[in-house]
Amino acid sequence: MGEKKGFFGRLINGLTKTRDSLKSGMESIFSGFSEIDDDFYEELEEVLIMADIGVAATEEIIENLKAKVKEQKIKEVSVCRELLIESIKEQMQVGETAYEFENRQSVVLFVGVNGVGKTTSAGKLAGQLKTQGKKVILAAADTFRAAAVKQLTEWSARAGAELIAGQEGGDPAAVVFDAVNAAKARNADVLICDTAGRLHNKKNLMEELRKINRIIDREFPDAYRETLVVLDGTTGQNALAQAKQFSEVADITGIVLTKLDGTAKGGIAIAIQSELNLPVKYIGIGEQIEDLQKFNADAFVDALFEGNDR
Repeated sequence: MGEKKGFFGRLINGLTKTRDSLKSGMESIFSGFSEIDDDFYEELEEVLIMADIGVAATEEIIENLKAKVKEQKIKEVSVCRELLIESIKEQMQVGETAYEFENRQSVVLFVGVNGVGKTTSAGKLAGQLKTQGKKVILAAADTFRAAAVKQLTEWSARAGAELIAGQEGGDPAAVVFDAVNAAKARNADVLICDTAGRLHNKKNLMEELRKINRIIDREFPDAYRETLVVLDGTTGQNALAQAKQFSEVADITGIVLTKLDGTAKGGIAIAIQSELNLPVKYIGIGEQIEDLQKFNADAFVDALFEGNDR
């Protein structure tokens, strides 16, 4: 359990800024109000929005809370706190089949803009799957950024996974084609593809992702598909906007939220989950292979509101 505890400890530390702003706001509300009225809900709403939980998610959380208060005929303000935390946990549950790709022969596509930790996340996931005894192939399909290929080469060496890369500036779809065929020939369990992230040139990016998807569909129709959009937790609402744009061009199945250490915008995980109905599947806080972990809703919400290891 040591490693898990270590990660949870780092998560608690990483979310300190977010938690501090939430805590002080929540405390003033819960000590300042003696009854549950419209003003109480309004102030609570404000505190949640300030933590980057987002307007849509906050409204949903408040509605949920109001319904519970009414249903259970609650009069005490303090009870609302527990109910609030419970309802956020319910909302954030990832679901039983979130990691089904681990049990199937699958292709995992990593998408996201440059600089969010996409290549690193792909490398870390490869490392973790290898330790589970899986046969993993990495595809460096971000051919536009020389650093991406170099980074992925390093990660593949660390993870002990095979790397398929093309020429710098070459056709990403060609790399995916080669990688898919290598995965089939070698009977790999998981093929992980790192793609380019040029969102400012959306038309090209869309075309490229469509082409990559067509190749996988055609060449590897039986593969189980997982498409993860990698977002930088420190960018708050901007991350939400990126997730929206990527879900227009690809069939996103989950979110990887990176750089959660030291951000005051940790609530963005809740906003994305609510607005796009996409589960946060992994969170990243640091550089080591074990610093990418499966998302645990209860631990995350506790770290966000409580900061103690319950």
